[in-house]
Order: sequence, then C-alpha cells, then structure tokens
Amino acid sequence: MSATRLLVLGVVRGFGRTHGYRVRAELLSWGIDDWANVKPGSIYHALRQLAKIGLLEASEIAHWPGRVDYSVTAEGDAEFFRLLVDALERPEHRADMLSAGLALMPALSRERAVAALSTRLAVLEAQRAVLRKESAPVHAEGLPAHLGELWTMRTRYADLGVEWTQDLLARVRSGEYEMAGEHGPTFGTPGSWRALIGPGTAGR
Repeated sequence: MSATRLLVLGVVRGFGRTHGYRVRAELLSWGIDDWANVKPGSIYHALRQLAKIGLLEASEIAHWPGRVDYSVTAEGDAEFFRLLVDALERPEHRADMLSAGLALMPALSRERAVAALSTRLAVLEAQRAVLRKESAPVHAEGLPAHLGELWTMRTRYADLGVEWTQDLLARVRSGEYEMAGEHGPTFGTPGSWRALIGPGTAGR
C-alpha cells in the first residue's frame, strides 16, 4: 500500500485538486504498470481510503453527478513527505517504493533530497562492508566453487546499489534536476504540478 499511497498523494498534491480518473490517467502515463505494483483499480480504492483516514479531502461535484474531487489535507501533506523521504533513504524497501520516490523526488528541496540520498548511501556502504566481510570465510572453507557465486552475486548487487546512489547523489548535488523552491515560492507546493513534473495527462 505504501507505494500506492505515496504515488496517489503525490499526484493529488501535484494537481492541487483533482478527480480519480485524472489521477489514474496520470499514473498510467508514467508506465506504473511496468515499474510499480499498482493496479488501476487500486488507485480508486486508495483515494477512498486516504479520504476516509483524513489524508485527502473528498468533495462531491454538484453539477457532475458521481464525480468526487480530492485535495491533500495538512495531515496528508505530512504523510506524503514522510513516505517520500523514507522511500529514498531506506534501501530495504521493494523496488516499487524506490521507483515511486524517484518519480516524486522533485517535490523535495535539493537540500532535503541530498540528505535523504546521503543517508541511503551510508546504509548501502555499511551493508556492503558487512557482506564482503562475511563472504571471505565462505570462499576459504572449501565449499563447492559454484556456491561462491551466491556471494559474488550479492556483492555485485551491493556494488551496483552503492555506485548508482553515488551517481544520483552527484547529479542532484550538481543541480541537474529542478527541485522544489527553485522557481519561486510556489515551485513544489500543492497545485504546482506542471512546474514540478512537466506536461502530463490533461484533465477530462
């Protein structure tokens, strides 16, 4: 639910006020069916649940029977940032949570994004150091050679995680991506979707 919650909160926040069809169309335009474990039907369910627990405000449109518009509450805004920072900081999340965090990263200030990615890098480097230490005795114990490939695979993945995070952190630090607060006071605030993400799906 966390990746879905983060994505739905982020899209509603980005538009400022919008309806379920627009949220669904926007997320599908990002190709979430390829990189996130989010089904189109779960988007509507998430909207209703988030409204039920007070993270979204639901408003029925009198002149449009059946349509409900959503906006992010103060509690929803706080939850959005909590989930977003957590997605970038913690490498133990599933890939769909990291993907959601990357998709919405420009909602953070550059300083906050750098801090989150720096935390992630420190965790990954510590995990890699432990893995290398634990793998050394395995190679020396005379086990069948092919079992060593398990440790080789894990250390290669650990190396890749560190290297990718280092590269991303360097790009964010260098100013390669536009981040919240860099185009005046409205950039990255609720309703600044076009500045935050760029052209997306037009409303119905």
